[in-house]
Amino acid sequence: MRLLELLAGLSEEDWSRRTAAPQWTVKDIAAHLLQGDIGELSRWRDGFLPGEKPIARYAELVELVNGLNDQWVRAARRISPRLLREFLAFTGAQVEAYYSTLDPLAMGGPVNWAGPDAAPVWFDLARQFTERWHHQQQIRDATGRAPLYAPYYLAPVLDAFVRALPHSFRSTAAADGTVLKIEISGEAGGCWYLTREPEGWELFLDSETTPAAEVVIPQDTAWRLFTKGVDGDQARRLSTIRGDSSLASQVFATISVIG
Repeated sequence: MRLLELLAGLSEEDWSRRTAAPQWTVKDIAAHLLQGDIGELSRWRDGFLPGEKPIARYAELVELVNGLNDQWVRAARRISPRLLREFLAFTGAQVEAYYSTLDPLAMGGPVNWAGPDAAPVWFDLARQFTERWHHQQQIRDATGRAPLYAPYYLAPVLDAFVRALPHSFRSTAAADGTVLKIEISGEAGGCWYLTREPEGWELFLDSETTPAAEVVIPQDTAWRLFTKGVDGDQARRLSTIRGDSSLASQVFATISVIG
């Protein structure tokens, strides 16, 4: 609903504005969101998988996704803004109806940016929410609209994004029991504790262990970092680090999108 309200208020000039997504205009991002809806309905609701081949490596997935995105956006440039809005109104309702049929506690496929293991359905739904939120925010940024930073929207986005941290830290060496505190400051932020366990890094909401390092990232910087809207060096300059800076550095290399 907020997306449709936003798009309905755009001027002709707004639709052609450049965005933080390289080479994409506001209209291109709207088309990409339509692509996402159609993919969810065709692939998952309808089981339509024409010619899909197994993907062995994450790099292959990134290449495939980037290629499909580029192909779709180029073709959709022939669609008018009005028709894009009408399509999104239709597919959005269909996606919502489909999601309502799912068991959020059932196991599904992986959320690839958080690791290759199977994940609960609720995590994939959270990923879909982050996809829609951050692309809408890119449109808001590009057109000078107010950000959608109310905790109702942004808090679940940030909570989903930080779940990429255990996978991002998988090659980071530390003694068992080492804790890294990550704080996202702002009304929609929170605190998480990344802890080194014998089997790997795990994320918790609390810890009795004194952290070896603490990272404080403003919420406006955090979502941009995790979606490649700012690079790691810039995000680091806007953040506060206490303790072991070498341990904290991997936070600024964490990405919570594919591509």
